[in-house]
Order: sequence, then structure tokens, then C-alpha cells
Amino acid sequence: MKKIVIALDGHSSCGKSTTAKQVAAELGYAYIDTGAMYRAVTLYFLDHHVALTNPKDVSDALKNIDITFHYNPKTQRNETYLNGLNVEDEIRKMYISNQVSEVSVVPAVRHAMVAQQQKMGKRRGVVMDGRDIGTAVFPDAEVKIFMTADVDTRARRRQQELLVKKQLVNLNEIKENLQKRDLIDSTRAESPLRRADDAHLLDTSHMTIDEQVEFVMNKVASKLLEQKYTAVEQN
Repeated sequence: MKKIVIALDGHSSCGKSTTAKQVAAELGYAYIDTGAMYRAVTLYFLDHHVALTNPKDVSDALKNIDITFHYNPKTQRNETYLNGLNVEDEIRKMYISNQVSEVSVVPAVRHAMVAQQQKMGKRRGVVMDGRDIGTAVFPDAEVKIFMTADVDTRARRRQQELLVKKQLVNLNEIKENLQKRDLIDSTRAESPLRRADDAHLLDTSHMTIDEQVEFVMNKVASKLLEQKYTAVEQN
């Protein structure tokens, strides 16, 4: 059966990554965390003091950035590598969260990352989560989901994620960070966060991860069945 692209877009801490990983695992598809790519770029820019207002600095820096994902059998997850170095834990820290939206609005950064993402998904059979997958990266994705949740729920979820990593962050600080990122992501000129016209809305405020995965898998099953019937009719 022909493989498809599944795009999960939406706000931070809605459960996009966790849902996308499980959907990819169930389908035997590749999972690509596009948010991690922007976080890795942010880390590189901060470490190398790249000025966002200097186009040449940004352009030169992007030429030196290589982002890959490798499966870690110990953690049973894909981990992010920046120029060969595992940066999975570092890019999840709050100081990166506080800067990533400002980096991701830079047109040159988005163009570079979108090109990499499109290359990764060229053969289909991928699940991608991010902000603009269904609108800019893969507008022809067969299944598009737009995920959201109320900001208080998202802040609590994010705090729990950080606690697991032994990072204690005030809930109000997290909430303010999420609201700031929402505003920047939704109002940026380059590929703003928005729901694609053909995306299914998924509000996860009162849903478990299993329920979220089930929702997406139902949409996938419907699309695959539709393709099967179309193929039969054409033959």
C-alpha cells in the first residue's frame, strides 16, 4: 500500500511529539521532530553568538549546521544530533525554549529547515510534527491534524516534562513562555502557525495520549481505505 505523509501541527505542549512518535511506531513510519530542528539551530546560534539581525551571520551559520536523528535503543527514542553531537537533553531546556521562536521567525532559518524536512519526507512514510508542516512543508500531506489545548493545561504538562528531567521551573514562567511563543508563531510573516483548511482539529485539553493516538490513527485508517478504493476503481 502506498505510504503517506502525516502532518501534526499545533501549539507547544499539546502532545504533538508524543502522539506523533506513537503513530509512527504503530505504522512503521519514520518520525521527524521538526521542533527539535529549530531548537538545535537555536542552540548553535547561542553557542556561536550569531546575530539574528545580521543576514550574513545567519547565512554563514546555517551552512555549518547539520542536524540528524538517531534511534537510541536504551531510551527507545529518536535523539537529536547537531554536527554529530547528541544535544537531545540540552535543546529541551528552558533557555532554549525562551529563544527558539525568535530564531524560527528568521526567513533564512525557516527556508533551510523546510528544505531539510522536505528532503527527509520525500519518500513519504513519515510522521512530522511542528508548526507549518501541513501548510508549508507538506501542503499535500494526506492526513493533517491541528492540535491545541488550553494554556493552563499545556503549562502543567510542560512543567511535568521538565520535572522528569530534574528541571524545576515556576508554572507562571512556563505559561508566559507558552503565550509568548504562541504570539510569535502565529503572527510571524514566514509560515505562521495556522490550521490548514483541510486539517482535522484535535483539542487535547481533556484527552489522554492513547485517545490522541486513536484519533489520529482513525483518520489515517480512513485515508488509507479511501486510497485503496480509489486504486480499485482506477483498475
